[in-house]
Amino acid sequence: MTVTWEELGWERVAAGVGRCRLPVWDCTAGLVAGEGAVLMIDAGSSPAEGARLRTQAQSLTSHRVTHLALTHPHFDHVFGAAAFPEAEVFGAVGVDAVLTRVRDREELRADAVRNGLAEPVAQESAERLVPPRHLVSGEWTLDLGGGRQVLLANVGPGHTAHDLAVLVPGDPEVVFCGDLVEESGEPQAGPDAVPSHWPAALDRLLDLGGEDALYVPGHGAVVDAAFVRAQRDALAARFGVSR
Repeated sequence: MTVTWEELGWERVAAGVGRCRLPVWDCTAGLVAGEGAVLMIDAGSSPAEGARLRTQAQSLTSHRVTHLALTHPHFDHVFGAAAFPEAEVFGAVGVDAVLTRVRDREELRADAVRNGLAEPVAQESAERLVPPRHLVSGEWTLDLGGGRQVLLANVGPGHTAHDLAVLVPGDPEVVFCGDLVEESGEPQAGPDAVPSHWPAALDRLLDLGGEDALYVPGHGAVVDAAFVRAQRDALAARFGVSR
């Protein structure tokens, strides 16, 4: 029996493209299906959550996840990466260092605990962190088969120093934004944010997707170009960035 996106708690955004909003932190995970190849976008907040995403992805596409794109190095997006041992992992240039340096792993663990992740889970997740093998400095096209190509774009810095966006061409085009865009709350600027460049990163997102694209934020509901533009202007005003 075929399983539908809705039955597993996923939102179908376009043909072969979906997203789910994970519990607790309302973090987005995305899924793009090709012909025999499947891209997962972000991996959840623990190996167990990542394993649930992997199982759901296989149920929805009838294929294992072959590619994993990490939009930025925060615990709620990367701690589940260990659940995808067979996937080719992609991230923005520099994110590999964040996920391998001892002090950065410790900060991710501590941040997860501060935000409510159980200490044993945070410790295990930090120890099992998987750095990307493929580092994107500009743009990288993935061919998922069946005419499905996906563009990975290093559009940061902004929310972090290593922000990766994912463009899925089609009708409509879909842009997975990571936490460069947030809908369910004000965009979070932690100590690793680069506020002076954040509005420019949103301009690059708008250039990627265009006026008619659907923009999938790192947290919250799918938005349109007008929302991204308004958030860009609000961030420019908030951080005193001249436009």
